[in-house]
Amino acid sequence: MRLRLLCLLLVVLASGCRSGTERAPYPARPITFIVPWNAGGGTDTVSRALAAVLQERLGVPVNVVNRTGGGGVVGHLGLAQASPDGYTLGAVTVEITMMHWTGLTELTVADYTPVALVTNNPASVTVAADAPWDTLGELLADVEAHPGDYLASGTSKGGVWDLARIGMLRAAGLPESALPWVPSQGAAPALQELLAGGVQVVTVALAETDALRKAGQVKVLGVMAEERLPGAPDVPTLKEQGLDWSIGGWMVVSGPAGLPEAVRQTLREALQDVTSDPAYRAPLEQAGFNLLFVTGEELTAFLARQDQVNGELLALAGMVP
Repeated sequence: MRLRLLCLLLVVLASGCRSGTERAPYPARPITFIVPWNAGGGTDTVSRALAAVLQERLGVPVNVVNRTGGGGVVGHLGLAQASPDGYTLGAVTVEITMMHWTGLTELTVADYTPVALVTNNPASVTVAADAPWDTLGELLADVEAHPGDYLASGTSKGGVWDLARIGMLRAAGLPESALPWVPSQGAAPALQELLAGGVQVVTVALAETDALRKAGQVKVLGVMAEERLPGAPDVPTLKEQGLDWSIGGWMVVSGPAGLPEAVRQTLREALQDVTSDPAYRAPLEQAGFNLLFVTGEELTAFLARQDQVNGELLALAGMVP
């Protein structure tokens, strides 16, 4: 009996030692990928395309989950509060450099472990196909002549697409009140509201209008980029039309703050492979997405600069308490 007990004790001790020193390599189980915006929008589209290829690289399922609400706060908060073990990742978007300035949340980029910037998409000026304007100049002239009569949408109040509207109006010498903002939970619901006639202008990423443009349901009067985009060479920039203004919405694949460096490195290498894979790039580029891969110190500097610049823009718009 004593011999049996001794053997059992040795087995338990041995297994305990292994569990403390021999951990399964990451990743060993499915990963949840949080998107803080509605299905069908640009962030969702990129996230799902990325997850489909990323799970092949990692060898485990990567499940995309939309957690919307609060102008992006709900999803961003869910990611920030997750365990930093690499099994909950997500899309941190440009709004994280805006929401804390407006008092919507206390979350900042410091609440995350950024892995890689994967896309940065310029805003567009989109109207319904049957709208009376065929150029940006015609739209702005009508807005100036009838201030407050037309409405715009695209995201939450103070979000990147709201700043796109404010910057465009300022460049045109018009007050923010000339084209009032209707908050939405992202590009997809804003575009549906455009088609329903609830708003007349949507300032979301050009890529987010792709399906409706190709279906002939909307027309794009301009893109807020430095130069025309390869996926939409027929769409002029605002600068071509006399307005010195450009802005875009970006997405950084991130984990919660405190993600182990080994996990971060594994993800970084996998994402670098994914973002060079034609299976990921081709359909997104055809849809007009501006794909990138930025990581390390360059990404850290980019996020710090975005936080500063967007805070200044929000202050100029009178949106910082």
